[in-house]
Amino acid sequence: MQVFAALADPTRRQIVELLAQRNRLSVAHINAQFHVSAPAISQHLKVLREAKLVRVEARAQQRLYSLDPDGVGEVEQWVHQLHRQWTERFDALDRLLLQEMKKAKSAKKERKA
Repeated sequence: MQVFAALADPTRRQIVELLAQRNRLSVAHINAQFHVSAPAISQHLKVLREAKLVRVEARAQQRLYSLDPDGVGEVEQWVHQLHRQWTERFDALDRLLLQEMKKAKSAKKERKA
């Protein structure tokens, strides 16, 4: 997934978090939040666009960036899938542990008898 390569960079993650908090921001506003050059921020935004994490809207001389729900939704689905798989594994482990505890109790009762 190209998404995770894009999110590997801390500055890009911060841009995504900023857009999640503020919804839609101009390039100038995004750039003002960081101590890197404007071309560097533009490059980060390009990577995020290509990964479909953000989208851009041209308004007169401004470029407004916002999160792309489709790209973010893809990440969310992946995380939910992992969560479901881990939950299933933990549930199976719980069942196995309960069975083993019952066996141990049963064996203990047999030894007493």
